[in-house]
Amino acid sequence: MRNTFNHNPRNWHPIKGQPLTDMDKRILSFQNRGKLCPKRELIKTKEQIEGIRRAGVLNTAVLDMVSENIKEGMSTEALNQLVHNFTIEHGGVPAPLNYEGFPKSVCISINDVVCHGIPSEDEILQEGDIVNVDTTTILDGYYADASRMFIIGKTTPEKERLVNVARECLEVGMNAATPYCFVGDIGNAIAKHAHKNGYTIVRDLCGHGTGNDFHEEPDVEHYGRKGTGMLLVPGMVFTIEPMVNMGDWEVVVDEEDGWQIYTEDGLPSAQWEHTFLMTDNGLEILTH
Repeated sequence: MRNTFNHNPRNWHPIKGQPLTDMDKRILSFQNRGKLCPKRELIKTKEQIEGIRRAGVLNTAVLDMVSENIKEGMSTEALNQLVHNFTIEHGGVPAPLNYEGFPKSVCISINDVVCHGIPSEDEILQEGDIVNVDTTTILDGYYADASRMFIIGKTTPEKERLVNVARECLEVGMNAATPYCFVGDIGNAIAKHAHKNGYTIVRDLCGHGTGNDFHEEPDVEHYGRKGTGMLLVPGMVFTIEPMVNMGDWEVVVDEEDGWQIYTEDGLPSAQWEHTFLMTDNGLEILTH
């Protein structure tokens, strides 16, 4: 999801009347060198982190349920109903439903649909399709966001390789994300891996902060230069969700619904996504 936040390079402010913590000192050292640092409210409290973890457990259960049921011959609307009912029955709320007018409870994107695919009774899963199912779950006011790729039956070697490399891109991005790194470090590693394998990275959409709301700061772009973008510090929660294209990186938005995003050249795209917590020791995966 492309976000546009008003970034201030001097976001971090120590708490008035309290001595500087080690985190304050470290962040201020970056900020004094002109680096983009997070606002204090982006650092989640222990209570918020536990709430996001619980939302992540439910979101994972939703995707596990999809994995058990997705098959050739079913409509994407049938999958949408399964996701909606399962989420509600387990005390959650499907975040996509009615979000800025999105009409369904899950995004289901097939083949050349990069993201935001709208489920439909008329869209039937076929042998060889590669399908991204993107679920975001609200539980007790907290958000968790993840997506998986599914292959319907047997597909071509080219599509299967794309799906596998897209997953590798997520893993490469995870490995690049360490405490006090920058968003650009993640994007740089992802883009290098995609390009090495002959693929491109979509530039018009990105990962994002999440947890207390659907979309928060920072933008997590999946390309870029090391040492650029926002500083990532312990307590921040965000998604990494690279969209990997078999052909060119350019995309187009469906003019009729304003949501579904396709590759401009009609070639397939693949995406995997997790929600992560940055800790003192690296990333904790909050969704699986």
